[in-house]
Amino acid sequence: MVLLVLALLIFVVLGLVAVMGRGPVAALIYGGSGVAALLVTGVAFAFLIQGDSPWHLKIPIGPPGLGASLVLDGLSAVFLLAVGLAGATASVFGWGYGRDGAHKPGHHGPAPARVLPFFPLFLAGMVMVLLAGDAFGFLFGWEVMSVASWLLVLSTHDEPETPRAARLYLVMAAIGSLCLMVSFGLLAGPEAAFSFTAMREQGVGDGLTALAVVLAVLGAGSKAGLVPLHIWLPLAHPAAPSHVSALMSGVMTKVALYGLCRILFDLAGMPDWWWGALLAALGSLTAVAGVLYALLQDDIKRLLAYSTVENVGFICLSLGLALMFKADGKPVIAALAFSAALLHVLNHSLFKTLLFYGAGAVVAATGTRSLETLGGLIHRLPRTAPLLLIGSAAASALPPLNGFASEWLGFQAILNGPQLSLWGLKVGVMVVGVFAALAAALAAACFLRFFGIAFLGRPRSAEAVAAQEVTAPLQLAMVVPALLCVLVGILPGLVLRLLHDAAAIAVGTALPASGSLGWLWLAPVGQAGGLAGNSYSGFFVLLVAGGLALLVFRLIRRHAASGLRRADAWGCGYPPVGPVSQYSGASFAQPLRRVFASGVFQAREQVSMPEPGETGAASHLLRWRDPAWDFVARPVWATVDWLAGRLNHLQFLTIRRYLMLMFATLVTLLAIMAVLA
Repeated sequence: MVLLVLALLIFVVLGLVAVMGRGPVAALIYGGSGVAALLVTGVAFAFLIQGDSPWHLKIPIGPPGLGASLVLDGLSAVFLLAVGLAGATASVFGWGYGRDGAHKPGHHGPAPARVLPFFPLFLAGMVMVLLAGDAFGFLFGWEVMSVASWLLVLSTHDEPETPRAARLYLVMAAIGSLCLMVSFGLLAGPEAAFSFTAMREQGVGDGLTALAVVLAVLGAGSKAGLVPLHIWLPLAHPAAPSHVSALMSGVMTKVALYGLCRILFDLAGMPDWWWGALLAALGSLTAVAGVLYALLQDDIKRLLAYSTVENVGFICLSLGLALMFKADGKPVIAALAFSAALLHVLNHSLFKTLLFYGAGAVVAATGTRSLETLGGLIHRLPRTAPLLLIGSAAASALPPLNGFASEWLGFQAILNGPQLSLWGLKVGVMVVGVFAALAAALAAACFLRFFGIAFLGRPRSAEAVAAQEVTAPLQLAMVVPALLCVLVGILPGLVLRLLHDAAAIAVGTALPASGSLGWLWLAPVGQAGGLAGNSYSGFFVLLVAGGLALLVFRLIRRHAASGLRRADAWGCGYPPVGPVSQYSGASFAQPLRRVFASGVFQAREQVSMPEPGETGAASHLLRWRDPAWDFVARPVWATVDWLAGRLNHLQFLTIRRYLMLMFATLVTLLAIMAVLA
């Protein structure tokens, strides 16, 4: 615990140094942040391996008479591991990112002082949330995380969309914080038991607990990106520098999910079935909507941001299943679903940071984020391309990479849905399973489109033609998560062992080991609580796929012609017309868009094609709208503007009226306390 406090202090001191520093301090800030993040990673990993009892530390700050405490247990350690790994690689990438592309759009190179003070504070806020042992520490860290990330988004305020994205993010963050504050207040009860230990020991009644749960879903779900509260995410995440986008999408959304897990599985007591049903329904809707949003995007960073929405949906779906099985008295199946959710938390933090680093590398090399202007980058970025291919395959849940292992576990939990007692839940689990399968299939199409359009074919613009490979720090930051995506995918059983304590805290028991099958296999639980016959081994899949690939290669080498011939690609009888004849991102997604997006998103196409012999240009116009803007964003925006207009006159009151307001507020608070007492 002392080492974690030291890491926190390093983050805070680095932020202050960046504020007061003069001269080139980028290497100091990023280097120190990387060291502190590695320290966090090492401590979290050691804690999970040893399986220690929770670590407690009382600190002399916080509300008068209450103080604050730091606690590290199995649940927080899992999320700390994700934050530490991402923080370390983001520090390396951020240091190289400013040097490699200071002249390119979307970089923070021209004004590094905008980013440097808030990068370590952002990491400090996330670590503080995960270590908090009471409501005060949690909310304090939450606000530091939110404000620091908001300022990091504003670091690119000279870009047209950034001010709007930052304003929306700030409004949604304030609403989420308010919901969490009230949720903790309800769980604390009239005794004001703000420590998590006291919250666990007391009950506040079913009605107040239900309200606290709903507020927790709203507060943490808005930060995580649950539909329809996701509206800020695809605007804010792409606006930030790429290494900050990686942290926001890869781990900040997971810190929000940690808050959801801490309240629903730990502090709120024994769950009711509807908690899980609510979370699973929102998760399935989020998964499908997120990937459909991603398929419509031309901006590669916005595409990745919407992909985060899809993955958050899958995690929440698994958490909802865990709540339902826990409420139904089936802790082993609940442990399966909860372990799948936590494994996907770690996996998504790896491949999503990798993908955002890759997007940053593409921006550094080309100066554009438009998918339609890329192409042929596999030849110009020969080291970045295979790393992004690994990330895209992992995000598509292709074996033997890590994304497949966690999604496979999640589907095993879905297949155990018929074991639930209520028939409505049995049918509901099958329905959300269909949504999850649809989201998984669309995710594969989405990342096939992403990698294929950007890296294959021929360059579609002069920027793509002039692209050059990025520098070593950017490549190193991508290599680490890429290797971990492969290793975790091959040996997921070893990672699952790190999740035992977290599952025990959440559902009362850990996922059983694979028994006689060994640590190379994943074997889900069966109806009797034992091991099922169906199992999966990423290592075995790798051996089989590698052996088949080698066999095919040898056969082709043996029977193919000895000479090498080069010729123009067949143009179906038409003369070559250049890169314009290639599939674009819009044309690739058109069939899926017409099937799935024409109704929900009101996607409409307008094509203007000149008649034969005419010399006018053809045009294609695509329009679509996010229904969440109509039902969530616009009402919230209108309410905030209305309140701001009504309250604006308060800044022009006299001193006498200010004193009267203070007195009225004091009397109101005393009256509330008297009623509650």
